[in-house]
Amino acid sequence: MANLMDLIKGQLTDSVMDQISGKLGADRQQTDVATDNILATLIEGLAKNTQDEKSAAGLANALEKDHDGSLLDNLHDLIDGRAQQTNPRAANGAGILKHILGGNQSNMVDVISGLSGLGAGKTGNLMTMLAPIVLQMLGKQKRQQNLDTGGLANILAGTLNQTRQTQGGASGGLLKSLLDRNGDGSIVDDVAGMVIGKLFGRK
Repeated sequence: MANLMDLIKGQLTDSVMDQISGKLGADRQQTDVATDNILATLIEGLAKNTQDEKSAAGLANALEKDHDGSLLDNLHDLIDGRAQQTNPRAANGAGILKHILGGNQSNMVDVISGLSGLGAGKTGNLMTMLAPIVLQMLGKQKRQQNLDTGGLANILAGTLNQTRQTQGGASGGLLKSLLDRNGDGSIVDDVAGMVIGKLFGRK
């Protein structure tokens, strides 16, 4: 099973990361650290939601409709905002974050900002840039591997397990240890007592 984190990081070349840093007006090293934190957190949030049958079905439906992986062909357009004009639903990072993190996005931004040294405003903007990329890659894997809801849950859970085993620091150990207050192995539900919104299951 593919490691979603590795696939996404493979798309985030030096050229892309330099563009992101420039767009943010941020230090490249801080941007890199914040990116690792954000990717791990979003994948964690998605994995959490696939544990619920209705939310998992909603995610699969959203991937089928709006996130086929096509935006990965030109990430520079996505980062510059041009993809928002041609494919607004797929490029709507703010909307994606609302579904994944609900009203608790600001809590995650504060924590990631503290870990990376990147200002909270820039961290929030970076999170908005990265959210569509995560769903585009997940949608691409769904299409290429013909994944059902169980397959989506497996690729997300497998990515989390591999990340924790192979990476230290924010994306595998530090972030989790800081946030997993109840020891259940999930970081997202512990941030300020947050309760994850049902991903794409809201009417």
